[in-house]
Amino acid sequence: MEWITDLLRSHPELAIYFTLAAGFLIGKIHIKGFGLGIVTSVLLVGVVVGQLNIPMTGALKQMAFLLFLFAIGYKVGPQFFAGLRKEGLPQVFFAVVMCLFVLVSTWCIALVMGYNVGEAAGLLSGSQTISAVIGVAGDTIRGFGLSADEQEKMLGIIPVAYAVTYIFGTAGSAWILSRLGPRMLGGIDKVKAACRELESRMGKDNSEKPGFSGAKREVEFRCYRIENGWFDDGRRVEELEHYFGELGKRLFVERIRKGKQIVDDVKANDFLHIGDEVVLSGRHEYTIGEEKWIGEEVDDDALLDFPVMTIKVTVAGRCYKRVMPIGGKKVSELRAQQFMHGVSIQRIRRSGLNIPVFQETVLNTGDVLELVGKRIDVMSAAHEIGYPDPATNESDVVYLSAGILIGAIIGTLTLHIHGVPLSLSTSGGALIAGLVFGWWRAHHPTFGAIPEAALWAFNNMGLNIFIAIVGISAGPGFIEGFREAGLSLFLAGIVATSLPLLFGIFVAAKLFKFHPAIALGCCAGARTTTAAIGAIQESLGSETPALGYTVTYAVGNTLLILWGVFLTLMMA
Repeated sequence: MEWITDLLRSHPELAIYFTLAAGFLIGKIHIKGFGLGIVTSVLLVGVVVGQLNIPMTGALKQMAFLLFLFAIGYKVGPQFFAGLRKEGLPQVFFAVVMCLFVLVSTWCIALVMGYNVGEAAGLLSGSQTISAVIGVAGDTIRGFGLSADEQEKMLGIIPVAYAVTYIFGTAGSAWILSRLGPRMLGGIDKVKAACRELESRMGKDNSEKPGFSGAKREVEFRCYRIENGWFDDGRRVEELEHYFGELGKRLFVERIRKGKQIVDDVKANDFLHIGDEVVLSGRHEYTIGEEKWIGEEVDDDALLDFPVMTIKVTVAGRCYKRVMPIGGKKVSELRAQQFMHGVSIQRIRRSGLNIPVFQETVLNTGDVLELVGKRIDVMSAAHEIGYPDPATNESDVVYLSAGILIGAIIGTLTLHIHGVPLSLSTSGGALIAGLVFGWWRAHHPTFGAIPEAALWAFNNMGLNIFIAIVGISAGPGFIEGFREAGLSLFLAGIVATSLPLLFGIFVAAKLFKFHPAIALGCCAGARTTTAAIGAIQESLGSETPALGYTVTYAVGNTLLILWGVFLTLMMA
């Protein structure tokens, strides 16, 4: 044991990697649906390792935290600014109102309980599950000019308060929004019925596919032998596709077999006759109904053996050359474009979340569409929509580093009002820079690429390296702080978590008049609780709450992190 202790003290980087490995492993464990989560697990493992009094460097901690904040801003930047358009403004205003209520309610609870600045920051961070507050509040506290002992005491209590309040912040938020929320909006059955009505209105007709799961979005290729008398005199390909279009089904003829001959390059004027075999492509919900009147489905290996391409493409801004700007248009409007012939939208991802692929779904700049079809069709559509993503597996490190540097420099600028230093700090500046650089990248997709996998690594590794160092550094005083403030903080955390959510549900339904599913999604987004949006969708059996999540998530993520600065100054 002494050898291990000496090794970790001599090589602190090994303590960080051990904390990450153990924390990620424990964070993935769930017992009856409950788990600590990765960030909390990393923090607690760091606290245990920190009992060995391992020295940590502040430069590494801050570098990792700035990387995380820039990645967060880069990810949500397009949706943050997209929400400022007319149709997104109600959700933006709602997120601002809810976040302001979070700030004021947390501040009042901290004052009533007599908490110091560090306890208040930890309460905000844990009860609202916004881990980044630990860093931005700490940066602000360091600028107060406190004595070393006072500063250490305040910084040391932040992770304690975070750990105590985070558990209910996560589990309680999911329970309130998925169970209590629907009851407040008229009952679970009423909200489910409202979801089905919204889905139907937006272009999803459940009556055609009983028992079909709305989460199933695969594009299919199926083969049929023509037997219907409709084809007695021959029908052109475009006539068949038009017929399906009148039924509300978007299906394409991809290949044709005429006897022993296979037609791969199908033209709109090619004729179809009884006895021919055709391959139809389309989304799963379109290929399990009306097309069967053509004739028997056959398993023709040779006819179905052709390459199909799946590609991700980012919806670019107006400055990108195209016939029609895609951002702000509906899925139905995109599908109507000639370049989308033969191309199906398999999935839409926005801020890392799957969005329902309905006819009336509005596309935003920065959305990632997953397109499926023949290579020539898919590539043509991809370059009309935006830019294939990623065009490379390499991240633009110049863009990334310059963004963090510029944002951090701006964040260091300080304004003194009545002796109180006001600044975004380097962390707040990096977040704002990430928002701007992410938005700029969406409108100019030929540079500044950060592939999704790399963004995940920057986000998760940046945050958890920071949290690991916080835990290790706070380890020696963590247990004593927990013993002194544990129970009161836990109870205060329940109140701080619950009040904004209950307030948000009421305001979303009564003041903003949101659809029930959208209201719940907006509450989850403004509170940046991903676990809750998953629980809501599972409870309602619908993906529609996601339509209220992304814009409010972008706004909430930005404001709640900045509230770490505001609350610290208010308490000071």
